[in-house]
Amino acid sequence: MERYEIVKCLEDFKTRLNELEKALDLPQVELEKAKLEEKTYQANFYEDQRKAKEVLQKLKYYNEILKQDQDLNSKISDLAVFLELFDAGEDVIGEIIKEIDYIEDTLKDFEIEILLNKEYDDAGVIMELHPGAGGTEAQDWAEMLFRMYTMYCEKKGFKMNILDYQDGDEAGIKSVTFEVDGEKAYGLLKSEHGVHRLVRLSPFDSNARRHTSFCSCSVIPKMTDFEEIEIKPEEIRVDTYRSSGAGGQSVNTTDSAVRITHLGTGIVVQCQNERSQIQNREKALEVLKAKLYQLKEEKRQEKLDQLIDVSINSFGSQIRSYVFHPYRMVKDHRTNYEELENNANDVMNGNIDGFINSFLKSKYNVR
Repeated sequence: MERYEIVKCLEDFKTRLNELEKALDLPQVELEKAKLEEKTYQANFYEDQRKAKEVLQKLKYYNEILKQDQDLNSKISDLAVFLELFDAGEDVIGEIIKEIDYIEDTLKDFEIEILLNKEYDDAGVIMELHPGAGGTEAQDWAEMLFRMYTMYCEKKGFKMNILDYQDGDEAGIKSVTFEVDGEKAYGLLKSEHGVHRLVRLSPFDSNARRHTSFCSCSVIPKMTDFEEIEIKPEEIRVDTYRSSGAGGQSVNTTDSAVRITHLGTGIVVQCQNERSQIQNREKALEVLKAKLYQLKEEKRQEKLDQLIDVSINSFGSQIRSYVFHPYRMVKDHRTNYEELENNANDVMNGNIDGFINSFLKSKYNVR
C-alpha cells in the first residue's frame, strides 16, 4: 500500500464520520441521553413497565451510538499516528492495513445504525402488495415480490405473519397483507414503499412477447400506542366470510375471516389468518388503526413523504424497475443504485440490502 492510498483512506474516514455526526446531531443525543437517565432515577420509574422498557431501550441505543462514535474517532486517530510512524521509516504497513479494514467495516455498520434513528424505525411493519392492471401477469409479479420479501425476512431473522392472502385468478396473488417484526424492521423496509415495475418475457404469453407489469407495495409502521385513535362502532362496517389459504384450500369451515370498512375514509382491511373470528377482528382493527394513524400523520405533515419518505400516489410513481429482458438489471429510480446480471437474479432471492442502504444514505446525503 502506497502512502497516498493511506492518506486517501484517512481523509475519507474523517469526512464520512463527520457527515454521520452531523446527521446524528451528537449534542442533541447527549442531551436526550441525560434526560432519559434522569427519568430512570425517579422512584416511580418502573410503575409503567412498558414505558420503562421503552426508556431503557432508547438509553441503550444512545449509549451504543456514543460508544461507537468514540471508538471510531479513536481508531482514526490511531491510523494518523501509524501514518506518522510510516513516514518516519517504521515498518507498520501490516498494522495500517489492519486498522483500515477495521475502520471501514465498523464505519459501514455505524452508518446504517445512525440512518435508522428516525421515528418509527424501531417499529414492526405492516406490508401490503397489490398488483396493477394486467391480470395474471401482474398477479404473478405480486407473488414474485412477496417471495422476495419472504426470503429477505428469513435472511434477517425477522418474524413474518400473513394476515390476508387472496389468490390470483390463474396464478399469483390478487393481494396479500402481512406483518413483519424484528430489529429496525420498519426502518429497513420503509424503502420498499412505492410502485415496483417488472419488464420480462411473459411465461403466460404463448407468443413470448415482452410485458410490463406493476405492483404497489404499501409499508406502514406497526404502532404500539393508539391513544389518539378512537374507532366508534358506528364508524365501521364489519363483514365476515369463510377464510381460504394459498391455493384456494379451505382454512376454516366457519365464517372466521373478517373485513372491516372504515366508512369515513373508505379504508378496507381484511384478516383471515387467525383461528377465530374474534382474533381476526382484533388484528384487523389493529391494522385499521395503523392506517388511520398514518393518515392522520400525513394530514398533519401535509406531505406523504415526510412520514414514509416516498410516494405511492399512482402507478406512475415507480420507485424501482426490475428488467429481465432484453438484459438483466434492477434499478432504483430514487437513488440510481442498480444491480446487473446475476446480481439482479439475487435481488429476487431477497438480497435487497444494497437498495435499502443506498436509500437510507440518500436521505441524509451520506455517501
